[in-house]
Amino acid sequence: MFEHHENDDFEEYIKERKKGTTETDVEQRIEERAKRRRGKLNGFLCFIAGMAVSFVLVYVGFVIALNKGGFTHIFTSGNGSKLDYKKIEEKTSLLQSIIDKYFLFDEDMTKVEDGIYAGMMNGLDDPYTVYYTKEEYKALNEDTEGKYSGIGASVSQNPKTKIITIVNVFDNSPAKEGGLLPGDIIYKIDGEEVTGTDLDVLVKTKIRGVEGSSFTMTVIRGDEKKQVDLNLTRRSIEVQTVSSKMLNDGIGYVAVSQFDAVTSEQFKSNIESLKSQGMKKLIVDLRGNPGGLLDQVVDMLDYILPEGLVLYTEDKNGNREEYYAKDPGELKIPMVVLVNENSASASEVFTATFKDFKWGKVVGKTTFGKGIVQNVLPLGDGTAIKITTQHYYPPSGYDLHKVGIKPDVDVDLNEGAVIGSDSDNQLGTAVDILKSEE
Repeated sequence: MFEHHENDDFEEYIKERKKGTTETDVEQRIEERAKRRRGKLNGFLCFIAGMAVSFVLVYVGFVIALNKGGFTHIFTSGNGSKLDYKKIEEKTSLLQSIIDKYFLFDEDMTKVEDGIYAGMMNGLDDPYTVYYTKEEYKALNEDTEGKYSGIGASVSQNPKTKIITIVNVFDNSPAKEGGLLPGDIIYKIDGEEVTGTDLDVLVKTKIRGVEGSSFTMTVIRGDEKKQVDLNLTRRSIEVQTVSSKMLNDGIGYVAVSQFDAVTSEQFKSNIESLKSQGMKKLIVDLRGNPGGLLDQVVDMLDYILPEGLVLYTEDKNGNREEYYAKDPGELKIPMVVLVNENSASASEVFTATFKDFKWGKVVGKTTFGKGIVQNVLPLGDGTAIKITTQHYYPPSGYDLHKVGIKPDVDVDLNEGAVIGSDSDNQLGTAVDILKSEE
C-alpha cells in the first residue's frame, strides 16, 4: 500500500477554497498557473450551454445509424430538473485547483476535456449514447464509409471458444498476396498471442493500422495444426461487407458482415452474380452482423420484398417515420436467413421484416435484441456524439428490444465449427430446409 494521506491539511484546504480565503504566496502562484488551464474548462461550460441550440440547428445533418442501443435524453422534463451550470463551474474549478496542488503527474488537458464530455454522455446511463474524440469519430467514419487501411479479409469469432478464424480473403488484397487462406486460425500478431481477444479490439488495434505499415500474423492451418508466419502490409481497402458462393442443388449463399455505405450495392451485385450461375434458392447469412446504416438495410429489403411497409420508427414524443419497399420487383425464390446471438440492430430489422412478410425460414439462435436507433451528431470540431433517439419496429409492431427474434428453427453451432465452411452445421440445416422445398 503506497498511499499518503494529509487529511487535516486537505480538508482545511477545501474549506478555505470554498470560503475564498486568501492563500499563501505559494498557493497563489499555483492558482495563477491553474487559471490558464481553467480557461479551457470554462469554455466547456459555454459549450454545454450552447448544446440545446446547436442540437436543433444541426439535427438535419444527422446520420441515421444502427449499432447497439438504449433510450434516454439529456434533460429530464418529467421532474423539471436540468444541469446546474453554475454548480458545474464551481466544482470543476475546485477540482482543477486540487489537481494543481496535489496531483503527482502532469495532466493532459485535452484528455481531461474529452473525459468531461464523455462523462456527460455516460451519465445518461445508456451504453450506446457516447462521445467520440476526434480519433474515434474518424475511425467511425472509416467503418461506415466502407473503406479502411488493413489487409482485406473478413473474420469471425466462435462465441464459445473465442477462436478467431479467417472467413474470406478479398481478391487483389494484401491478405491474398501474403498467403492468408479461408479457415486459417489467427494465433499471434507480431509474436503476441491473441487467442481469446475480443474480435473488434483485435481488428481495430492489431490488424488495421497506418497504410504502408507491416506486421507478422501467425496462423494455425489445416488439420495438422501447422503454424505459418505471414508478413502482411496494410493498404487502403474497400470493405467487402458481402461475400457469396454457389452451393449444391442451385442454392446460393450470401454472407453480410455489416451494413456500411457500400453494402446494399454489394448485396445486389452478389445476388445478380448468383442468378447468372443458376441460383434457384438463397441463404442470407447475418450471423455475427452487429448492424450498421438504416438506409442500407431498407434498400436491401426493397430489393427482395414486394411493395409495402418494411419498418417504422417512433421517438419519445410519439412521432412516427415509416419506410417502404417501393420497387415493384422482388426475389421470388425460396429463402432462409441465418442469425445468431450476435446478429443485432440492422440485422434484426432485416430478419424481423423478413419474418413478417413470411418470405422464408429463419435458422440459428435468438438474436441480440436491439430495437432502437442512434443518431450521430458532429459537433463541429472533429468530435461527435452518438445519441439514442428512436425505437424501431417491423410492420407487425413487434418490440424486439432486449428480447431479440427467435428463429423458426433453433440450432446451436457445433463447437469448433467455422461459419460458412463445411463444418458449419447451422448452414447445413438451412441447406436441408431448402432442399426439402422442391
